[in-house]
Amino acid sequence: MKRVLTEQELERRRARQQLEALGITPYPYRWEVSAHAAEILSRFDDARHQPRPDGPAPEPYTVSIAGRIMSRRIMGKAAFFDVQDESGRIQVYVRQQDLPEGFYEQVFKKLLDIGDIVGVEGFVFRTRMGEITVHAQRLELLAKALRPLPVVKEQDGRLYNEVTDKEFRYRQRYVDLIVNPEVREVFRKRARMIAAIRHFLDTRGYLEVETPVLQPLYGGATARPFITYHNALDMPLYLRIADELYLKRLIVGGYEGVYEISKDFRNEGLSRFHNPEFTMLELYVAYKDYYWMMDLVEELLEYVAIEVTGQAEVHWGEHTISFRRPWPRIPMFEAIRERTGYDLYGKSRDELAEIARKLGLEVDSTMGSGKIIDAIFGEFVEPHLIQPTFIIDYPIELSPLAKRHRTKPGLVERFEVIVGGKELCNAFSELNDPDDQRARFEEQAKLRAAGDEEAMQIDEDFLRALEYGMPPTAGLGIGIDRLAMILTNQPSIRDVILFPLLRPEQPAATTAFTDTNSSEAAGT
Repeated sequence: MKRVLTEQELERRRARQQLEALGITPYPYRWEVSAHAAEILSRFDDARHQPRPDGPAPEPYTVSIAGRIMSRRIMGKAAFFDVQDESGRIQVYVRQQDLPEGFYEQVFKKLLDIGDIVGVEGFVFRTRMGEITVHAQRLELLAKALRPLPVVKEQDGRLYNEVTDKEFRYRQRYVDLIVNPEVREVFRKRARMIAAIRHFLDTRGYLEVETPVLQPLYGGATARPFITYHNALDMPLYLRIADELYLKRLIVGGYEGVYEISKDFRNEGLSRFHNPEFTMLELYVAYKDYYWMMDLVEELLEYVAIEVTGQAEVHWGEHTISFRRPWPRIPMFEAIRERTGYDLYGKSRDELAEIARKLGLEVDSTMGSGKIIDAIFGEFVEPHLIQPTFIIDYPIELSPLAKRHRTKPGLVERFEVIVGGKELCNAFSELNDPDDQRARFEEQAKLRAAGDEEAMQIDEDFLRALEYGMPPTAGLGIGIDRLAMILTNQPSIRDVILFPLLRPEQPAATTAFTDTNSSEAAGT
């Protein structure tokens, strides 16, 4: 089924042909930009650049700008229009007499549209209405937009955005960025957040590294992988679900502090907190433990919040979240007991399953003790932890890569930071006993055999690396996308990922445009 071009699209394609007939290329190669809108608005000085009856002659403030036409207000032989560039919008004033003969009437008024990208050269002045404006002395088309911006209208000479369909905005993010300046700001903040994390870690001497995305064995987390195939090697490969096991190999190799900010991939469902492709920070520091890492995480996240937002307190939905240190540190079983009345410590798998059922949770045969405890925690505790909170000392069944707790049998030295009702960070005193690690992997293998598709595989090369000796180490993972959600006050992970995963669009062929005179050219 061929896509039917709208009348507006047909008109724009006719305009393109008319431009070409006039010898104007709709897509030239280059334009020199000397200033951006925000810079002009901040630098304009009335005392220097604006004519005054009793003052000295004004200094010329000449600029060359480029951007997208976002509104037009034509008044006979002169007009105003708004140009939007990366930094914002600025008004442009254009007169027929300042442009080449025929350009204003034949091109500007009839063949340019909202959405077209233009270059403007001229001088800056302030209008009688008080608006800083560029007086155009040269105007060129830089890119003809063949589609109109969606669901937009002009009222009183201004552009109003009516794009509210979330799926449309995620699928056509380029349009979302054009018509919603606040969305562009979200991703600027995300970039500043990542830069602040790097600065914090780099100044402490930790080395940023890169580890494989394609892995012969996946590991470092409990999750289902994406599977691919390497033709030349005739072998299956997995997209990594975590960086942990490769980064620990580097600690074995002699580095004392390494980190990676990377794309990871987990073959799981989508929600407002989950995207199958996501960004993770992982950090490993030799000769440290999880107590030390708690202090570092507090310092890191307070620093990043201040760098990105200017303060340690941020608004997220109806909540004000404070990253100011220190944060509460609550043992996992204590947090569950306070919320449910049940003490789960030391309970058998059958006892845990019975308690879960009494609490109204479904339990199936694939769930071991760890998953049952995690389900109870996720249902009754996690959603209530809005302010940054350390949940510490997890059951060993939930943490096959963490070191056994030094004083509490059956537990490991692990913490998660919960913020806004969801896990943000996960960290361990890392397990470095190769025999204990092998036993943990074998327990995971039993869970896989029982039907747990997220249980870990046995990684013999990683075990071999541990046999060469890994020093005591603290490890950390931080969900970059979730942190960005909180620092930019966005309700969904898709709002902080430029191109989130979506179901495919229904296929539709595009109709070739040939007839400049008939709206029937679109076909059906």
